[in-house]
Formats: sequence, C-alpha cells, structure tokens
Amino acid sequence: MSKMPVLFIGHGSPMNAIEKNEYTRNWSSIAEKIPRPKTIISFSAHWFTEGTNIMNEGYPRTVHDMYGFPKKLYEIIYDAPGSPEIAKVAKSLISKSTAYDTSWGIDHGTWSVLVHMYPDRTIPVFQISIDAYAPPEIHYTIGRELRSLRDEGVLLFGSGNIVHNLRLVDWDMKGKGFDWAYEFDDCIHEHIISKNHEKVLRYGELTDAAKLAVPTTDHFYPLFYILGASDHNDEVHVFNKSCELGSLSMTSYLLG
Repeated sequence: MSKMPVLFIGHGSPMNAIEKNEYTRNWSSIAEKIPRPKTIISFSAHWFTEGTNIMNEGYPRTVHDMYGFPKKLYEIIYDAPGSPEIAKVAKSLISKSTAYDTSWGIDHGTWSVLVHMYPDRTIPVFQISIDAYAPPEIHYTIGRELRSLRDEGVLLFGSGNIVHNLRLVDWDMKGKGFDWAYEFDDCIHEHIISKNHEKVLRYGELTDAAKLAVPTTDHFYPLFYILGASDHNDEVHVFNKSCELGSLSMTSYLLG
C-alpha cells in the first residue's frame, strides 16, 4: 500500500464548490496525482469547538454552514459514508482527551473541496474538530500522533486559509491581496519549504502582519495538523499560491 501524503487546502469562498476556476481545477488535479485514499480525516476550520471531538457516524450529514449564498450551494449533498472503525483508531492514537460527537457533520470546509477532488462520494470521510482553546503545539502533536495512519491509506486533510480576515475583504480585489497578506503568506511559505515548523508554530512572532492575517485562529490551525503529520523527508508541493479579495490566501500544500 502506498503511503498517503498529507494535504492542506486554502478553501476560500464556499462558491468554489459550484465554480470551475483555477483553484478548483488544481484540487481535481491533485486528486489524480496522489494515491486514492481508503479514508479521509478532515480538520476543517468550520468545526471549531471546546475540546477535541471526533465524528464516528456511519453516515454523517452534510452541513450547510454558510449564509446568503445561491440556492444551488445549499442543494449540494456530500453523502460519503463515515468510518467508525478508523475514528476509533484515531481516538486511540490521540493522547489528548477526546470525545465522540455526532452533533455536527461534513461542513463546507470539507465538502466544498471534496466535491471537486472526489465527486463520486464513495471514500469514507469524517472530521476531527479544532480545539479553540488548545495552543499550536497541541494541534501539531495530534497530527504527529495520527501520522501512522498514512501507512494505512488514510488521507489527513486540513482545510482553512493561511490568511483569513473577513472583516477586511475587498470585493474589488479579485485575484489580489493586500501587501500584509502577501507578506504573511510568503513568510509561512518560507518556513514550510525549509521545514522549520517551530517558526510556523510561533507565527505571531514572525511579522506584525500576523495580527491582520490571523485575527482568529480557526482557519489557520488546520495547518498544524498537516505539518505535524508530515515526515521530514516529505517533498513539499505548493499550489494555488495566491491571495483573493485582499485578505484571503488560497495557498495550499501537499506534503509527501
């Protein structure tokens, strides 16, 4: 069995789920280049909780956790099966206290990307939540503890945005970013390429741009799981390296 890579996707607007653009074409292309997963574990920015929760349903529901978008977006049902068996294994590997939780489902941080990567919806998928109160090192450690699942055909998948400041979105800046957005995105890129994860974990100390780029941690923290689950000898592949609407980064990383 081929060892699975790990993947962080800058998912951007939910509209990407129903659009064909450079970002979504690259998502589809990545799925064609990597081994087909037996199971996908998603760390989505949109399941941001107190504590670490794990879905263990046989058939998790599709969550439409966004407001004010076209009807077509709410008609998407990503009805892939879950994987209670792998959820149990994941729970046993994580040293931090965790809990099973079936109150959520597959949210748009996950399905807006997977509808392009795996539109057949046959690969089992479940989410592990982002603990809002845990420091960066804890998220990174969870990724490290789950790293062995890569040998079992499991794709560890993080979905968020390196730069994510909705308060400063400028709708006239399609395909462009503010200077501070590029500065932070480039800084994180430099340390991921050099595999200096300690610097990424201390992102707030790297540049003043961090305050604007990461005003809240929900979209940035999924990256830590993916870095933690990577091996030092993994090749780093970067795609969709760009900013959108001034204050969003679409930059994505495939490691392995």
